[in-house]
Amino acid sequence: MARGRRFLVGLIGGDLGPSLSPALHEREADELGVRYLYQLLDLDVLDLGAEDVGALVAQAGQFGFAGLNITHPSKQAVVKYLPELSADAAALGAVNTVVFRQGRAVGHNTDWSGFLTGFRRGLPGAAVGDVVLLGAGGAGTAVAFALVRLGVRQLTVVDLAVERAEQLAEVVRRAAAADRPVTVRTTRTVDEIRDRLAAADGLVNATPVGMSGDGATPLPAGLFRPEMWVADIVYRPLLTELLRQARAAGCRTLDGGGMVVAQAAETFHLITGLSPDLERMYRHFSSLTAAATS
Repeated sequence: MARGRRFLVGLIGGDLGPSLSPALHEREADELGVRYLYQLLDLDVLDLGAEDVGALVAQAGQFGFAGLNITHPSKQAVVKYLPELSADAAALGAVNTVVFRQGRAVGHNTDWSGFLTGFRRGLPGAAVGDVVLLGAGGAGTAVAFALVRLGVRQLTVVDLAVERAEQLAEVVRRAAAADRPVTVRTTRTVDEIRDRLAAADGLVNATPVGMSGDGATPLPAGLFRPEMWVADIVYRPLLTELLRQARAAGCRTLDGGGMVVAQAAETFHLITGLSPDLERMYRHFSSLTAAATS
């Protein structure tokens, strides 16, 4: 029985800054009567690189952590340091959650299900037959995995790292049902996808571009059509320049809040064994983001 127990949890990643994850997890823990301490392990602050995630995971296990979240740039790098992976994490080749069980670190991926839940909640009824995806890293692979389950038939992946984009394409092909194959195209630059954007049902940004709040956008203005939807996994800020431009063009939009809350809820369950209240966590998130921008 997890209720009443104490949990030490951490987040490993770069440029964590004013992350909302500690407060989001800790508030729900308070509601459920759980003692929960969520620590930030910022690679930039520690002067470490993406590959140092392995040593940090090992140290966290030794120091009694119950679990970890893993974020950019280490979601794929961490995989080789884990002795055990869930089926989804193994299929994706990316991990965003590590749970320590009886001395073993087990890798999970709650990003894909988080995007799936957030998409269904925030863009109900949206067509997903033809989608353009920006970014083929750990988050992009999770989004692609979710898009397969949502019914995508044509997926165009944009990433400067061609090999990484091809690896994502292979994940998608393996995940697709035999009777519902997915056509995947990969390309290096946005300039090469103007024709795809002219026909696509939607666009997902799964890169960190826009996270700094400096007005950067991964896509030039003028490529949006009112008929398409636009989703961004960035949640700091919620209204990125990409979404601002998409709304101005009349598009339906989805910010990164839905994904981050849903993946956090599943991570919380994996670590504690308790079932969090998802809608309450969405309310937590809304209050936290309102406070952060006031």
